[in-house]
Amino acid sequence: MTALRDDTGALTSIPERVRRVVSLVPSLTETVAMTAPELLVGATDWCSHPADLDAERVRGTKNPDLERIGTLRPDVVLANIEENRIPDLEALRAAGIPVWTTVIRSVDEALLSLRRMLTEACRVPAPGWLGEAERAWARPSPAHRVRAVIPIWRRPWMVAGRDTFTGDVLARLGVDNVFAGHAERYPKIPLDQLIAAGPDLVVLPDEPYRFTADDGPEAFAGIETALVSGRHLTWYGPSLVTAPATLMEQLRSASRDQGA
Repeated sequence: MTALRDDTGALTSIPERVRRVVSLVPSLTETVAMTAPELLVGATDWCSHPADLDAERVRGTKNPDLERIGTLRPDVVLANIEENRIPDLEALRAAGIPVWTTVIRSVDEALLSLRRMLTEACRVPAPGWLGEAERAWARPSPAHRVRAVIPIWRRPWMVAGRDTFTGDVLARLGVDNVFAGHAERYPKIPLDQLIAAGPDLVVLPDEPYRFTADDGPEAFAGIETALVSGRHLTWYGPSLVTAPATLMEQLRSASRDQGA
């Protein structure tokens, strides 16, 4: 065993060889599955990528089946400070199960955190796709900027606020979050206030709330809207490789469609 500090600074004892991993975050599940699939023995019910994922399901990110996780005898459980509940992670640690918690609020943090998680917590070499992702995000941000509101839920309306991975992804693509200075990370803001903020654009991802052409744009009449891939906007993992190109094309398509 080696005592290592995860992203939160907590000491975690990791075996010299890791053979069994449980992931409590969909994007971390995909990260391991695309790097060392033989390690992955458990994942949440929400872990949807890759499509052929073969792992025992342990319920959700907010209500994991702790007893079931224990029976899987993981060498390490992978978690995220935002996605998972601290009491659940503390209960796993109390049961003698190592937990590695990630902290990811920006693209730079994602790239560094994933590299550490794979090489230190999972004891595997950094994969080629991670280098591709680093190169994909090394390009400078566009000089032309637009101001955007980024809803992540409706009924009630919630948007990306300060210090979010989602906001940083868009900022690198030339889209500045109107609510980046809000005191909360995911504030609830009434629709009339979202419109009154005067955005140039409203970015509508298909997760966690599934905005569609018929559910979302109609609320922002007269304002340009862009329907984008939630996985590419909010997931940190192998999707980082194609996220810049995918999101830029979706943003451009929205401009073309509404400018026609």
